[in-house]
Amino acid sequence: MSARILVVDDIDSNVRLLEAKLSSEYYEVLTASDGPTALAIAASELPDIILLDVMMPGMDGFAVCRRLKEDPTTRHVPVVLVTALDGRADRVAGLEAGADDFLTKPIDDLMLFARMRSLTRLKAVIDELRDREASGRRMGVIAGAASRLGGSGGRILFVDDNERQAQRVCNELSVEHRPVIETDPAKALLMARGPVDLVIVNATSRVFDGLRFAAQIRSDETTRSLPILAVVDLDERIRAVKALEIGVNDILARPIDSGEMAARVRTQIRRKRYTEYLRANLDHSLELAVTDQLTGLHNRRYMVGQLEALMRRAAAGGEPVSVLVIDIDHFKRVNDSFGHDVGDEVLREFAVRLASNVRAIDLPVRHGGEEFVVVMPDTDLEAARRVAERIRLHVAGSPFRVMEGQEALTVTISIGVATSSGSEDQSNTLLKRADEAVYIAKSQGRNRVIARAA
Repeated sequence: MSARILVVDDIDSNVRLLEAKLSSEYYEVLTASDGPTALAIAASELPDIILLDVMMPGMDGFAVCRRLKEDPTTRHVPVVLVTALDGRADRVAGLEAGADDFLTKPIDDLMLFARMRSLTRLKAVIDELRDREASGRRMGVIAGAASRLGGSGGRILFVDDNERQAQRVCNELSVEHRPVIETDPAKALLMARGPVDLVIVNATSRVFDGLRFAAQIRSDETTRSLPILAVVDLDERIRAVKALEIGVNDILARPIDSGEMAARVRTQIRRKRYTEYLRANLDHSLELAVTDQLTGLHNRRYMVGQLEALMRRAAAGGEPVSVLVIDIDHFKRVNDSFGHDVGDEVLREFAVRLASNVRAIDLPVRHGGEEFVVVMPDTDLEAARRVAERIRLHVAGSPFRVMEGQEALTVTISIGVATSSGSEDQSNTLLKRADEAVYIAKSQGRNRVIARAA
Protein backbone atom coordinates (compact mmCIF):
# COMPACT_ATOMS: atom_id res chain seq x y z
CA MET A 1 0.00 0.00 0.00
CA SER A 2 1.64 3.22 -1.15
CA ALA A 3 1.26 6.63 0.44
CA ARG A 4 2.34 10.26 0.17
CA ILE A 5 4.91 11.12 2.82
CA LEU A 6 6.10 14.60 3.75
CA VAL A 7 9.73 14.60 4.99
CA VAL A 8 10.69 17.67 7.04
CA ASP A 9 14.32 18.31 8.02
CA ASP A 10 16.58 21.38 7.90
CA ILE A 11 19.58 19.27 6.82
CA ASP A 12 19.40 18.60 3.10
CA SER A 13 21.42 15.36 3.22
CA ASN A 14 18.97 13.87 5.75
CA VAL A 15 16.06 14.80 3.52
CA ARG A 16 17.69 13.26 0.44
CA LEU A 17 18.54 10.04 2.29
CA LEU A 18 14.98 9.54 3.54
CA GLU A 19 13.58 10.51 0.16
CA ALA A 20 15.72 7.88 -1.55
CA LYS A 21 14.78 5.16 0.94
CA LEU A 22 11.06 5.88 0.76
CA SER A 23 11.02 6.27 -3.01
CA SER A 24 12.67 2.87 -3.37
CA GLU A 25 9.63 1.43 -1.55
CA TYR A 26 7.32 3.26 -4.01
CA TYR A 27 6.16 5.96 -1.63
CA GLU A 28 5.51 9.40 -3.09
CA VAL A 29 7.73 11.85 -1.20
CA LEU A 30 7.24 15.57 -0.54
CA THR A 31 9.94 17.58 1.23
CA ALA A 32 10.28 20.72 3.36
CA SER A 33 13.28 22.27 5.12
CA ASP A 34 11.55 24.24 7.89
CA GLY A 35 8.41 24.34 10.03
CA PRO A 36 6.40 27.08 8.27
CA THR A 37 6.97 25.47 4.86
CA ALA A 38 5.96 22.09 6.26
CA LEU A 39 2.71 23.54 7.64
CA ALA A 40 1.89 25.13 4.29
CA ILE A 41 2.61 21.94 2.31
CA ALA A 42 0.67 19.80 4.79
CA ALA A 43 -2.38 22.04 4.50
CA SER A 44 -2.29 22.21 0.70
CA GLU A 45 -1.15 18.68 -0.22
CA LEU A 46 -2.63 16.68 2.69
CA PRO A 47 0.04 13.95 2.85
CA ASP A 48 -0.74 10.55 4.36
CA ILE A 49 2.17 10.64 6.84
CA ILE A 50 4.59 13.35 8.03
CA LEU A 51 8.17 12.47 9.04
CA LEU A 52 9.20 15.47 11.10
CA ASP A 53 12.65 16.29 12.46
CA VAL A 54 12.64 17.70 15.99
CA MET A 55 15.83 19.78 16.03
CA MET A 56 15.16 22.57 13.53
CA PRO A 57 16.00 26.29 13.88
CA GLY A 58 13.14 28.68 14.52
CA MET A 59 10.10 26.44 14.85
CA ASP A 60 11.13 23.03 16.19
CA GLY A 61 9.36 19.74 15.50
CA PHE A 62 7.33 19.82 18.71
CA ALA A 63 5.85 23.21 17.79
CA VAL A 64 5.13 22.10 14.22
CA CYS A 65 3.43 18.94 15.48
CA ARG A 66 1.22 20.92 17.85
CA ARG A 67 0.24 23.28 15.02
CA LEU A 68 -0.60 20.35 12.76
CA LYS A 69 -2.79 18.74 15.41
CA GLU A 70 -4.58 22.03 16.18
CA ASP A 71 -5.54 22.55 12.52
CA PRO A 72 -8.77 20.65 11.58
CA THR A 73 -7.38 20.19 8.07
CA THR A 74 -4.26 18.31 9.17
CA ARG A 75 -4.99 16.96 12.65
CA HIS A 76 -5.76 13.48 11.29
CA VAL A 77 -2.44 13.13 9.43
CA PRO A 78 -0.12 10.77 11.38
CA VAL A 79 3.10 12.47 12.51
CA VAL A 80 6.34 10.60 13.24
CA LEU A 81 8.96 12.69 15.01
CA VAL A 82 12.56 11.97 13.98
CA THR A 83 15.52 13.08 16.10
CA ALA A 84 18.98 12.20 17.31
CA LEU A 85 17.72 12.61 20.86
CA ASP A 86 16.63 9.44 22.62
CA GLY A 87 15.88 10.66 26.12
CA ARG A 88 12.65 9.93 27.97
CA ALA A 89 11.63 13.60 28.19
CA ASP A 90 11.90 14.05 24.42
CA ARG A 91 9.82 10.94 23.64
CA VAL A 92 7.12 11.97 26.07
CA ALA A 93 7.13 15.57 24.84
CA GLY A 94 6.75 14.36 21.27
CA LEU A 95 3.87 12.05 22.09
CA GLU A 96 2.11 14.68 24.18
CA ALA A 97 2.46 17.14 21.29
CA GLY A 98 0.28 14.75 19.31
CA ALA A 99 2.89 12.66 17.49
CA ASP A 100 1.97 9.11 16.56
CA ASP A 101 5.49 7.77 17.01
CA PHE A 102 9.05 8.79 17.75
CA LEU A 103 11.99 7.41 15.72
CA THR A 104 15.65 7.87 16.62
CA LYS A 105 18.52 8.61 14.24
CA PRO A 106 20.13 6.73 12.65
CA ILE A 107 16.77 5.38 11.49
CA ASP A 108 16.38 1.61 11.37
CA ASP A 109 15.01 0.83 7.89
CA LEU A 110 13.00 -2.18 9.05
CA MET A 111 11.27 -0.17 11.77
CA LEU A 112 10.75 2.79 9.44
CA PHE A 113 8.99 0.79 6.75
CA ALA A 114 6.98 -1.27 9.25
CA ARG A 115 5.78 1.94 10.89
CA MET A 116 4.95 3.50 7.51
CA ARG A 117 2.85 0.47 6.53
CA SER A 118 1.07 0.43 9.89
CA LEU A 119 0.25 4.15 9.82
CA THR A 120 -0.80 3.98 6.17
CA ARG A 121 -3.36 1.29 7.01
CA LEU A 122 -4.64 3.35 9.92
CA LYS A 123 -4.87 6.52 7.84
CA ALA A 124 -6.77 4.68 5.08
CA VAL A 125 -9.41 3.48 7.55
CA ILE A 126 -9.89 6.91 9.11
CA ASP A 127 -9.97 8.61 5.70
CA GLU A 128 -12.70 6.29 4.49
CA LEU A 129 -14.79 6.90 7.60
CA ARG A 130 -14.28 10.67 7.35
CA ASP A 131 -15.21 10.67 3.65
CA ARG A 132 -18.41 8.74 4.33
CA GLU A 133 -19.28 11.02 7.23
CA ALA A 134 -18.68 14.07 5.02
CA SER A 135 -21.03 12.59 2.42
CA GLY A 136 -23.65 12.12 5.11
CA ARG A 137 -23.29 15.75 6.19
CA ARG A 138 -23.71 16.94 2.61
CA MET A 139 -26.86 14.83 2.35
CA GLY A 140 -28.12 16.42 5.59
CA VAL A 141 -28.44 13.13 7.49
CA ILE A 142 -25.59 13.76 9.95
CA ALA A 143 -25.43 16.58 12.44
CA GLY A 144 -22.21 17.38 14.31
CA ALA A 145 -21.86 15.97 17.79
CA ALA A 146 -18.26 16.36 18.88
CA SER A 147 -19.33 16.30 22.52
CA ARG A 148 -20.05 12.59 22.19
CA LEU A 149 -16.34 11.81 21.84
CA GLY A 150 -16.02 11.45 25.61
CA GLY A 151 -13.00 11.84 27.88
CA SER A 152 -9.54 10.33 27.73
CA GLY A 153 -9.97 7.71 30.45
CA GLY A 154 -10.70 4.21 29.18
CA ARG A 155 -11.12 0.52 29.95
CA ILE A 156 -7.80 -1.29 29.47
CA LEU A 157 -7.19 -5.03 29.34
CA PHE A 158 -3.60 -5.89 30.29
CA VAL A 159 -2.61 -9.41 29.15
CA ASP A 160 0.60 -10.52 30.84
CA ASP A 161 1.94 -13.62 32.59
CA ASN A 162 4.25 -11.43 34.66
CA GLU A 163 1.80 -10.46 37.39
CA ARG A 164 4.28 -8.25 39.21
CA GLN A 165 4.96 -6.16 36.09
CA ALA A 166 1.28 -6.09 35.21
CA GLN A 167 0.27 -4.94 38.67
CA ARG A 168 2.86 -2.14 38.66
CA VAL A 169 1.68 -0.94 35.24
CA CYS A 170 -1.98 -1.12 36.21
CA ASN A 171 -1.36 0.83 39.40
CA GLU A 172 0.12 3.63 37.28
CA LEU A 173 -2.68 3.48 34.71
CA SER A 174 -5.46 3.43 37.31
CA VAL A 175 -4.91 7.12 38.06
CA GLU A 176 -6.62 7.94 34.73
CA HIS A 177 -8.00 4.65 33.40
CA ARG A 178 -9.77 1.46 34.48
CA PRO A 179 -7.26 -1.37 33.90
CA VAL A 180 -7.88 -5.09 34.35
CA ILE A 181 -5.18 -7.80 34.42
CA GLU A 182 -5.61 -11.20 32.76
CA THR A 183 -2.86 -13.84 32.67
CA ASP A 184 -4.78 -16.41 30.57
CA PRO A 185 -4.87 -15.45 26.85
CA ALA A 186 -7.95 -17.61 26.20
CA LYS A 187 -9.92 -15.74 28.86
CA ALA A 188 -8.47 -12.46 27.60
CA LEU A 189 -9.82 -13.13 24.09
CA LEU A 190 -13.31 -13.46 25.55
CA MET A 191 -12.89 -10.33 27.68
CA ALA A 192 -11.72 -8.34 24.64
CA ARG A 193 -15.16 -8.82 23.09
CA GLY A 194 -16.69 -6.82 25.92
CA PRO A 195 -16.46 -3.11 26.72
CA VAL A 196 -12.69 -2.61 26.23
CA ASP A 197 -10.97 0.49 24.83
CA LEU A 198 -7.39 -0.81 24.62
CA VAL A 199 -5.50 -4.08 24.94
CA ILE A 200 -1.93 -4.04 26.23
CA VAL A 201 -0.18 -7.36 25.62
CA ASN A 202 3.22 -8.47 26.80
CA ALA A 203 4.88 -9.67 23.58
CA THR A 204 7.81 -11.02 25.61
CA SER A 205 5.67 -13.41 27.67
CA ARG A 206 7.23 -16.80 28.42
CA VAL A 207 3.95 -18.65 29.04
CA PHE A 208 2.07 -17.65 25.87
CA ASP A 209 2.85 -16.09 22.48
CA GLY A 210 1.83 -12.43 22.80
CA LEU A 211 1.99 -11.82 19.04
CA ARG A 212 -0.21 -14.82 18.33
CA PHE A 213 -2.70 -13.39 20.82
CA ALA A 214 -2.58 -10.04 18.96
CA ALA A 215 -3.13 -11.84 15.65
CA GLN A 216 -6.17 -13.60 17.10
CA ILE A 217 -7.58 -10.24 18.21
CA ARG A 218 -7.15 -8.96 14.64
CA SER A 219 -8.73 -12.06 13.05
CA ASP A 220 -11.89 -11.91 15.20
CA GLU A 221 -14.56 -9.73 13.59
CA THR A 222 -15.82 -8.48 16.96
CA THR A 223 -12.38 -7.25 18.08
CA ARG A 224 -10.76 -6.40 14.74
CA SER A 225 -10.80 -2.65 15.31
CA LEU A 226 -9.68 -2.81 18.96
CA PRO A 227 -6.36 -0.96 19.46
CA ILE A 228 -3.42 -3.05 20.68
CA LEU A 229 -0.30 -1.80 22.43
CA ALA A 230 2.50 -4.40 22.49
CA VAL A 231 5.24 -4.44 25.14
CA VAL A 232 8.56 -5.51 23.58
CA ASP A 233 12.26 -5.50 24.49
CA LEU A 234 14.35 -2.74 22.92
CA ASP A 235 16.78 -5.21 21.39
CA GLU A 236 14.07 -7.35 19.74
CA ARG A 237 13.68 -5.22 16.59
CA ILE A 238 12.51 -8.17 14.44
CA ARG A 239 9.75 -8.96 16.93
CA ALA A 240 8.74 -5.29 17.02
CA VAL A 241 8.53 -5.21 13.23
CA LYS A 242 6.46 -8.40 13.19
CA ALA A 243 4.10 -6.87 15.77
CA LEU A 244 3.44 -3.89 13.49
CA GLU A 245 2.99 -6.16 10.47
CA ILE A 246 0.26 -8.23 12.13
CA GLY A 247 -1.68 -5.12 13.10
CA VAL A 248 -0.46 -3.96 16.52
CA ASN A 249 -1.19 -0.24 16.72
CA ASP A 250 1.79 0.83 18.81
CA ILE A 251 4.85 -0.49 20.63
CA LEU A 252 5.97 0.15 24.18
CA ALA A 253 9.61 -0.69 24.94
CA ARG A 254 10.79 -2.44 28.07
CA PRO A 255 11.72 -1.30 30.65
CA ILE A 256 8.38 0.49 30.62
CA ASP A 257 8.57 4.23 31.19
CA SER A 258 5.40 5.42 32.95
CA GLY A 259 5.32 8.82 31.21
CA GLU A 260 5.76 7.35 27.75
CA MET A 261 3.20 4.65 28.48
CA ALA A 262 0.66 7.22 29.66
CA ALA A 263 1.13 9.28 26.49
CA ARG A 264 0.86 6.28 24.14
CA VAL A 265 -2.20 4.89 25.95
CA ARG A 266 -3.90 8.28 25.85
CA THR A 267 -3.23 8.57 22.11
CA GLN A 268 -4.65 5.13 21.32
CA ILE A 269 -7.81 5.64 23.37
CA ARG A 270 -8.40 9.09 21.89
CA ARG A 271 -8.03 7.67 18.37
CA LYS A 272 -10.40 4.80 19.16
CA ARG A 273 -13.03 7.21 20.47
CA TYR A 274 -12.73 9.27 17.30
CA THR A 275 -13.10 6.29 14.97
CA GLU A 276 -16.07 5.05 17.02
CA TYR A 277 -17.62 8.50 16.70
CA LEU A 278 -17.17 8.38 12.92
CA ARG A 279 -18.61 4.87 12.70
CA ALA A 280 -21.58 5.80 14.89
CA ASN A 281 -22.31 8.80 12.69
CA LEU A 282 -22.02 6.62 9.60
CA ASP A 283 -24.38 4.00 11.06
CA HIS A 284 -26.80 6.76 11.99
CA SER A 285 -26.68 8.21 8.48
CA LEU A 286 -27.34 4.79 6.92
CA GLU A 287 -30.25 4.26 9.28
CA LEU A 288 -31.72 7.66 8.44
CA ALA A 289 -31.33 6.93 4.73
CA VAL A 290 -33.73 3.97 4.98
CA THR A 291 -35.96 5.09 7.87
CA ASP A 292 -38.95 7.39 8.02
CA GLN A 293 -38.07 9.89 10.73
CA LEU A 294 -41.66 10.58 11.80
CA THR A 295 -42.87 7.02 12.36
CA GLY A 296 -39.64 5.06 12.77
CA LEU A 297 -40.73 2.58 10.10
CA HIS A 298 -38.61 1.84 7.06
CA ASN A 299 -39.12 4.13 4.09
CA ARG A 300 -39.97 3.57 0.45
CA ARG A 301 -36.30 3.47 -0.63
CA TYR A 302 -35.57 0.52 1.65
CA MET A 303 -38.80 -1.28 0.72
CA VAL A 304 -38.06 -1.22 -3.03
CA GLY A 305 -34.83 -3.16 -2.66
CA GLN A 306 -36.30 -5.72 -0.27
CA LEU A 307 -39.44 -6.28 -2.34
CA GLU A 308 -37.53 -6.70 -5.59
CA ALA A 309 -35.29 -9.35 -4.00
CA LEU A 310 -38.34 -11.26 -2.72
CA MET A 311 -40.03 -10.99 -6.11
CA ARG A 312 -36.97 -12.47 -7.84
CA ARG A 313 -37.00 -15.37 -5.40
CA ALA A 314 -40.71 -15.95 -5.97
CA ALA A 315 -40.26 -15.80 -9.75
CA ALA A 316 -37.56 -18.48 -9.50
CA GLY A 317 -40.00 -20.88 -7.85
CA GLY A 318 -39.89 -19.65 -4.27
CA GLU A 319 -42.78 -18.88 -1.94
CA PRO A 320 -45.23 -16.13 -2.96
CA VAL A 321 -44.94 -12.55 -1.73
CA SER A 322 -47.94 -10.52 -0.63
CA VAL A 323 -48.27 -6.79 -0.06
CA LEU A 324 -50.76 -4.71 1.86
CA VAL A 325 -51.30 -1.13 0.75
CA ILE A 326 -52.97 0.82 3.56
CA ASP A 327 -54.49 4.29 3.42
CA ILE A 328 -55.79 6.19 6.46
CA ASP A 329 -59.36 7.25 5.72
CA HIS A 330 -60.16 11.00 5.66
CA PHE A 331 -56.68 11.90 6.89
CA LYS A 332 -56.85 15.33 5.25
CA ARG A 333 -59.88 16.07 7.41
CA VAL A 334 -57.78 15.34 10.54
CA ASN A 335 -55.09 17.82 9.44
CA ASP A 336 -57.63 20.47 8.47
CA SER A 337 -59.71 20.14 11.64
CA PHE A 338 -57.03 19.59 14.30
CA GLY A 339 -53.77 20.74 12.74
CA HIS A 340 -50.67 18.99 11.44
CA ASP A 341 -49.32 18.27 14.95
CA VAL A 342 -52.34 16.09 15.64
CA GLY A 343 -52.00 14.56 12.18
CA ASP A 344 -48.40 13.62 12.94
CA GLU A 345 -49.44 12.01 16.21
CA VAL A 346 -52.08 9.97 14.35
CA LEU A 347 -49.38 8.75 11.95
CA ARG A 348 -47.06 7.81 14.83
CA GLU A 349 -49.79 5.96 16.72
CA PHE A 350 -50.91 4.17 13.59
CA ALA A 351 -47.31 3.07 12.89
CA VAL A 352 -47.13 1.55 16.39
CA ARG A 353 -50.39 -0.35 15.89
CA LEU A 354 -49.31 -1.51 12.45
CA ALA A 355 -45.90 -2.77 13.59
CA SER A 356 -47.45 -4.62 16.55
CA ASN A 357 -49.88 -6.52 14.32
CA VAL A 358 -47.55 -7.96 11.70
CA ARG A 359 -45.11 -10.87 11.93
CA ALA A 360 -41.42 -10.50 12.67
CA ILE A 361 -40.55 -11.38 9.05
CA ASP A 362 -42.96 -8.79 7.61
CA LEU A 363 -41.77 -5.34 6.59
CA PRO A 364 -44.04 -2.41 7.55
CA VAL A 365 -43.20 0.73 5.58
CA ARG A 366 -44.37 4.32 5.39
CA HIS A 367 -44.81 4.71 1.65
CA GLY A 368 -45.58 8.42 1.77
CA GLY A 369 -48.09 10.79 3.40
CA GLU A 370 -50.84 8.70 4.98
CA GLU A 371 -50.11 5.65 2.82
CA PHE A 372 -48.36 2.61 4.27
CA VAL A 373 -47.23 -0.73 2.84
CA VAL A 374 -46.56 -4.09 4.45
CA VAL A 375 -44.37 -6.54 2.52
CA MET A 376 -45.14 -10.12 3.56
CA PRO A 377 -42.68 -12.85 2.47
CA ASP A 378 -43.87 -16.46 2.10
CA THR A 379 -47.54 -15.45 2.31
CA ASP A 380 -50.46 -16.33 0.05
CA LEU A 381 -53.44 -14.09 -0.66
CA GLU A 382 -55.76 -15.54 1.97
CA ALA A 383 -53.20 -15.41 4.77
CA ALA A 384 -52.37 -11.81 3.87
CA ARG A 385 -56.07 -10.90 3.85
CA ARG A 386 -56.50 -12.29 7.38
CA VAL A 387 -53.57 -10.21 8.66
CA ALA A 388 -54.99 -7.12 6.93
CA GLU A 389 -58.36 -7.69 8.60
CA ARG A 390 -56.68 -7.98 12.00
CA ILE A 391 -54.87 -4.66 11.43
CA ARG A 392 -58.10 -2.97 10.34
CA LEU A 393 -59.98 -4.15 13.41
CA HIS A 394 -57.18 -3.11 15.76
CA VAL A 395 -57.11 0.42 14.31
CA ALA A 396 -60.87 0.97 14.16
CA GLY A 397 -61.64 -0.77 17.44
CA SER A 398 -59.85 1.66 19.74
CA PRO A 399 -59.86 5.50 19.47
CA PHE A 400 -56.56 7.35 19.05
CA ARG A 401 -55.67 9.43 22.11
CA VAL A 402 -53.03 11.55 20.45
CA MET A 403 -52.90 14.82 22.43
CA GLU A 404 -53.35 15.63 26.09
CA GLY A 405 -56.62 17.50 26.57
CA GLN A 406 -57.76 16.54 23.07
CA GLU A 407 -60.71 14.23 22.59
CA ALA A 408 -59.90 10.78 21.23
CA LEU A 409 -60.17 10.38 17.47
CA THR A 410 -61.81 7.50 15.65
CA VAL A 411 -59.53 6.43 12.84
CA THR A 412 -60.25 3.87 10.12
CA ILE A 413 -58.19 2.49 7.28
CA SER A 414 -58.75 0.99 3.84
CA ILE A 415 -56.48 -1.88 2.81
CA GLY A 416 -55.70 -3.43 -0.55
CA VAL A 417 -54.11 -6.89 -0.71
CA ALA A 418 -52.23 -8.48 -3.61
CA THR A 419 -50.00 -11.53 -4.04
CA SER A 420 -47.28 -12.31 -6.57
CA SER A 421 -48.16 -14.69 -9.37
CA GLY A 422 -45.88 -16.21 -11.98
CA SER A 423 -42.42 -15.37 -13.25
CA GLU A 424 -43.63 -12.34 -15.19
CA ASP A 425 -44.86 -10.47 -12.12
CA GLN A 426 -42.88 -7.37 -11.11
CA SER A 427 -42.81 -5.43 -7.85
CA ASN A 428 -44.43 -2.35 -9.43
CA THR A 429 -47.30 -4.41 -10.88
CA LEU A 430 -47.84 -6.10 -7.52
CA LEU A 431 -48.04 -2.75 -5.75
CA LYS A 432 -50.33 -1.41 -8.47
CA ARG A 433 -52.82 -4.28 -7.95
CA ALA A 434 -52.85 -3.65 -4.20
CA ASP A 435 -53.25 0.09 -4.78
CA GLU A 436 -56.20 -0.51 -7.09
CA ALA A 437 -57.76 -2.69 -4.39
CA VAL A 438 -57.46 0.26 -1.95
CA TYR A 439 -59.47 2.46 -4.34
CA ILE A 440 -62.13 -0.23 -4.53
CA ALA A 441 -62.26 -0.34 -0.72
CA LYS A 442 -62.69 3.43 -0.56
CA SER A 443 -65.37 3.43 -3.24
CA GLN A 444 -67.29 0.81 -1.26
CA GLY A 445 -67.42 2.96 1.87
CA ARG A 446 -63.89 2.74 3.39
CA ASN A 447 -62.84 0.89 6.56
CA ARG A 448 -62.59 -2.41 4.74
CA VAL A 449 -60.13 -4.90 3.20
CA ILE A 450 -60.18 -5.81 -0.48
CA ALA A 451 -57.99 -8.64 -1.74
CA ARG A 452 -57.30 -8.66 -5.45
CA ALA A 453 -55.94 -11.70 -7.27
CA ALA A 454 -53.84 -11.35 -10.43
